Amino acid sequence: MSWAEFCTLLSGIMPKTPLGQIVSIRSEENSDMLKNFTPEQHKIRDEWRNRQLDDMTDMEKEDKIKELQEIFAKAFS
Repeated sequence: MSWAEFCTLLSGIMPKTPLGQIVSIRSEENSDMLKNFTPEQHKIRDEWRNRQLDDMTDMEKEDKIKELQEIFAKAFS
């Protein structure tokens, strides 16, 4: 499966599914929402962000952030 096909399939995941909820937690940027996260939600988000950032250059990080924002915008808007 190509990355583009995977992204297309991923964008169709509904937010009320377990995977959709994890994706939502990982991508949340709203400070008001983050204040209301449970400790488990913070753990999920922090582990994801730290894992993703360890092996990337700054340019790769910026590109991935833009790519994910587009995917989530399509999936949850």
